[in-house]
Amino acid sequence: MQYAVGSKQTARMVEQRKAVRVYVAQDADSQMKETIVRLCKTAGVPVQWIDTMKNLGETCGIDVGAAMAAEIPDIE
Repeated sequence: MQYAVGSKQTARMVEQRKAVRVYVAQDADSQMKETIVRLCKTAGVPVQWIDTMKNLGETCGIDVGAAMAAEIPDIE
């Protein structure tokens, strides 16, 4: 699996129906969290909560924190 990291890329993947799951950091901005959770609910994409932005960044394989990320299938 690959990750689209960041609020804009995550929202784009959900809107394009490419996201299979969205990860959201609990310590991210509350307005961003509300927006993406609402979008995911509408699109039927499951949301998984991660405790910190730092841990979510590490999960995605990047050296900085991430507020949210969309898990997308590998394109072969």
